[in-house]
Amino acid sequence: MDIAALRAAHPDHWRRAAALRVLAMDAVEAANSGHPGMPMGMADVATVLFRDHLKFDASAPHWPDRDRFVLSAGHGSMLLYGLLHLTGHADFPLDELKRFRQLGARTAGHPEFGHGAGIETTTGPLGQGLATAVGMAMAERSMAARFGKQVVDHHTYVIAGDGCLMEGVSHEAIGLAGRLALGKLVVLWDDNGISIDGAVSLSDITDQPARFRASGWEVIEVDGHDPAAIGAALEAAKGSAQPTLIACKTHIGLGAPTKQDSAKAHGSPLGAAEIAGARAAYGWSDGPFEIPADIAAEWAEIGRKGAAAREAWESRLEKISPRRREEFERVVSGAAPKRLAGAIRRFKKEASEARPSVATRKASENVLAAVNPVMPETIGGSADLTGSNNTLTPDLGVFSLENPAGRYVYFGIREHGMAAAMNGMALHGGVVPYGGTFLVFSDYARGAMRLSALMAQRVIYVMTHDSIGLGEDGPTHQPVEHLAMLRATPGFCVLRPADAVETAEAWEIALTRKGPSVLALTRQNLPTLRTDHTNRNLSEQGAYVLAEAEGKRQVILMATGSEVEIAMAARAALQAEGIGARVVSMPSWELFASMDEGYRRKVLPRGSVRVAIEAATGFGWDRWLAGERGDGRKAAFIGMEGFGASGPAPELYKHFGITAEAAVAAAKALL
Repeated sequence: MDIAALRAAHPDHWRRAAALRVLAMDAVEAANSGHPGMPMGMADVATVLFRDHLKFDASAPHWPDRDRFVLSAGHGSMLLYGLLHLTGHADFPLDELKRFRQLGARTAGHPEFGHGAGIETTTGPLGQGLATAVGMAMAERSMAARFGKQVVDHHTYVIAGDGCLMEGVSHEAIGLAGRLALGKLVVLWDDNGISIDGAVSLSDITDQPARFRASGWEVIEVDGHDPAAIGAALEAAKGSAQPTLIACKTHIGLGAPTKQDSAKAHGSPLGAAEIAGARAAYGWSDGPFEIPADIAAEWAEIGRKGAAAREAWESRLEKISPRRREEFERVVSGAAPKRLAGAIRRFKKEASEARPSVATRKASENVLAAVNPVMPETIGGSADLTGSNNTLTPDLGVFSLENPAGRYVYFGIREHGMAAAMNGMALHGGVVPYGGTFLVFSDYARGAMRLSALMAQRVIYVMTHDSIGLGEDGPTHQPVEHLAMLRATPGFCVLRPADAVETAEAWEIALTRKGPSVLALTRQNLPTLRTDHTNRNLSEQGAYVLAEAEGKRQVILMATGSEVEIAMAARAALQAEGIGARVVSMPSWELFASMDEGYRRKVLPRGSVRVAIEAATGFGWDRWLAGERGDGRKAAFIGMEGFGASGPAPELYKHFGITAEAAVAAAKALL
């Protein structure tokens, strides 16, 4: 690479890009930790993108119609922080760059959503940013169809690395984007041929441009250090009806005398000698973290250039009807519609009176039939299990290129891609995504689900077939450890409703809370247990007394979901023998744990024998059995100890001893 020739051919561009490079080198060196090579290699691409193509206003980083920029190669976070600092984003003054990777700094090792305005999503787990960006582009199309292009008309740009493209989620994401023809999605691939272990060729032979073309993408290949070629490619991409991959051939650690084009530039500080050599190659004589005034001014102007476009957008927004403007502002803010609460109350009342025996997956569909018409920002979908997850209601229509106003997505067998895309939709704002699969396949979606929680995004996972109750499909499809895994994830709200009424309450919680939710729903029919209607959302308390003991309370039976029916039957048997038993329905451990100690004491007082019933492993139940004023010597768990088996559900419950008789025997043995 002839750096001198690049400097001579594009001197002004070179100096702007060099500012990004030296900031990355200096911050990583100061932290003695980080990844300098990727920012050094992609500085030219980022400079052209931000200067000439990205629509943004640094003074208004939450402007709804801004272009989205996602650094999928999140290890190169100093590229993003340098861009945000130089363009004048208020959350990223120079001191933040000097505190790179330090505790409490906005400039975390990998970009973290919420740490500072300008970070559109958390990245670092490779491939997630790319897959999340697909959801952002989907949300843009949906909102444009609803509110018009005078209000919603922007692009989503991604910088992705070799690792992002090797991760399996990338294939799910690009296939979905290609099928939907998301023409406003542009991915800039940092094609430097280097990963941590060395040359990418050590482990991969994939022809990435061919893979993208086969998935319905436009592909443009350029020299990633030629600003004219980069600009022309971006201009062409903006005019494409297909999503576009711009393959940017780059040099990792550009300018480092001995570490350029090697893994040594990837994930560790370059060292003083290499930095000095790179500075000399760049023609950069200023000290660490020092940016010449003229270059700083040019970058600041880049940060201001979008102000006119934002002001014009604000004028257009003011001109639409007050009702549409109010609705736009509501959905962007994330506020639920006023009519939602009434729809849930009506559904609960009808269910309490009709007392249906229905699977909670079917009850969920019925709730959605009441919710979707009054909450038009919902976008549903399923990973090829629509008929099993019951996620489609008649009013939605299919989301596609031909029908951008559609609100139902056929995600295909792409659980991970679906979860990541839903993260992107939620982050974009203006839509509320929900998507279905079997609970056991949360394993496939796990990487993106964890980010839902880390970013506290309102993403709703409709996970049906939640136990051995699914029956004949057997242990490959019967989740036993998955509730524990999800409950162990900070920020997740796991909701396992016992009947149609609790299902409606679970949906109300999921649609109105900040953060992700899982609705764990049954395949098998369950009776209506909540037959006395109340407007109050009892499930919001996490646990509550469903049936009180008659006479002296000696036993507390705790259960979730389909096992609450078993607890009620056990209570009846105990009461028939004169043993007072209370039943506590626990649709959400997390919500119950968040209640004040006084309420938890009322639900789980000291003294009584406690028996928990759940068709899953007992991991985590100790808190409610032996903790919270309980006594492990007077507690028992009725549930699964291993994997399930293939057979009819009623036989499986008997085979594994998850029965009312087993609960009664356990309680009596402890008295």
